[in-house]
Amino acid sequence: MKRSFVTVLTLLLLCISGITSSQSLQFCEDVGSNGAAIKPSTVFSISTKGGYLKCLTTLPYTVGTSSVSYEVYRIDSEGNETYDNSIQQTVDPGYTWFWKEITFYDEGRYNIYVYDSDKNFLASEQIRIQYY
Repeated sequence: MKRSFVTVLTLLLLCISGITSSQSLQFCEDVGSNGAAIKPSTVFSISTKGGYLKCLTTLPYTVGTSSVSYEVYRIDSEGNETYDNSIQQTVDPGYTWFWKEITFYDEGRYNIYVYDSDKNFLASEQIRIQYY
């Protein structure tokens, strides 16, 4: 009985440590000098003329490439993705976090995927943009 409990506890701790060191994409109003998201959210309000936010990518390792791309897909009411645009960014291969300011003009739900220059997946997240 004790061995089973210890095994389960060990697996749980390994899973938790894996979660805290995984890559992430966050949307925020700004990024601190230490890479912390300032006012993060998955819902942002913009004017009908457009608005911007920052996309912060955090990795548990160095990015190892000199450029990344953000692939933006709009999500319709049935959950289907439609390609919207791609945004390129130059980064230092030694970075473990980086951010990019992205402007939105239309309200809706979007999936954003981040890839390195070899098209290896780095992170993704969904955001909802609404007019105020």
